[in-house]
Amino acid sequence: MDTSDITQNPYKKDFPLLASHPELSFLDSAATAQRPAAVLDAERTFYETMNANPLRGLYKLSVEATQEIDATREHIARFIDATNEKGEPQGSEIVFTRNASEALNLVAWTLGKPVLHEGDEVCVSIMEHHSNIIPWQQVCRETGAKLVYLRFDEGFRFTPEEIATKIGPKTKIVSVTQVSNVLGVENPIAEIAKRAHEVGAYMVVDGAQSVPHMKIDVKAMGTDLLAFSGHKLGGPMGIGVLWGKADILDSMPPFLTGGEMIDSVTEQDAVWAPVPQKFEAGTQDAAGIYATGAAISYLEEQGFDALESRERALASYLAEQLESLPFIEMVGPKEPERHVSAVSFNVQGIHPHDVASLLDMRNVAIRAGHHCAQPLLTYMGISSSCRASVAFYNDKEDIDRLIDGLTFVWQVFHGSN
Repeated sequence: MDTSDITQNPYKKDFPLLASHPELSFLDSAATAQRPAAVLDAERTFYETMNANPLRGLYKLSVEATQEIDATREHIARFIDATNEKGEPQGSEIVFTRNASEALNLVAWTLGKPVLHEGDEVCVSIMEHHSNIIPWQQVCRETGAKLVYLRFDEGFRFTPEEIATKIGPKTKIVSVTQVSNVLGVENPIAEIAKRAHEVGAYMVVDGAQSVPHMKIDVKAMGTDLLAFSGHKLGGPMGIGVLWGKADILDSMPPFLTGGEMIDSVTEQDAVWAPVPQKFEAGTQDAAGIYATGAAISYLEEQGFDALESRERALASYLAEQLESLPFIEMVGPKEPERHVSAVSFNVQGIHPHDVASLLDMRNVAIRAGHHCAQPLLTYMGISSSCRASVAFYNDKEDIDRLIDGLTFVWQVFHGSN
């Protein structure tokens, strides 16, 4: 079967929630993805066959749990091409957190606070999720540094001139999303990273909306650190990942303290464990980590290139169909091919919350609100929007149901004529 044929769907059967609700068109994968049965099975398997605390026991169950977590680190490192000169995955560069938000907070406080001083600058983009704005606001407030924003042009692009102007001699850290969770556009991370390194700044990437939808190569991107969430790529909620270059992670102090992140403790002092344990205080969600590895395995078994191609076709069709409705106002680029999963829009004169509620009556699930990106919406002169986002398990029928539903919404407010 041609998996890029969006009229066919060989995937929904693998997702229990979707398989049991054929009437549902789930178009909110940018918030969280659905889970395939393989992930649900993996989490149960962990608890049934190796339920023990990793790192904390010398007995067989604990050793097996530790081995599986270490194997998942290497699997994730390979998935994002975090490899050495020999092509070997660097699992020790993978830090587990609760989510991408925690990973970005970790970076802001343990890299940002020691590095930044009064008069320094942190550069983010106006497209950022609050998780990549608020931590930097707080750190800048404490250190006296200034937060500077990259702003896009009329085509929703960061121009070379804007990049060169905003990232300058005072810039110490640049932190930018690879894909906007509202606009769905991919940003030129390699170009931004090149400029950051030219001025001696660290480059941080929020990959929450990119890692699930495109092949990632951290070396080609030129980034120093990358954060993303497991739940957006089909893994369990509550698992985040921070990848960082080994020397940078080694230089950063711990974010949280407690059990298992220490090498030794005296009454008055402590010596930290090596990375990644240094950043993983307390009992981790070992079953969730194990199941996140299963989510990546599932994606790889389907063929990630094929999934990416299918999602591009779905997002393009979604944008084209929305653009065809005369009462729809697009939020973001009109070129269908520029959308990575997410397409935002408004229905003329109708509040997004009303749109989403009425669509829910038709079993179509979309997002409505500010999408945790209020500075972006304010910059664009709007307070909220609707957002439909696709994943490979969607199909043409899901999008057609949305379009029919939007016509229904318009008729509710304006009559059948």
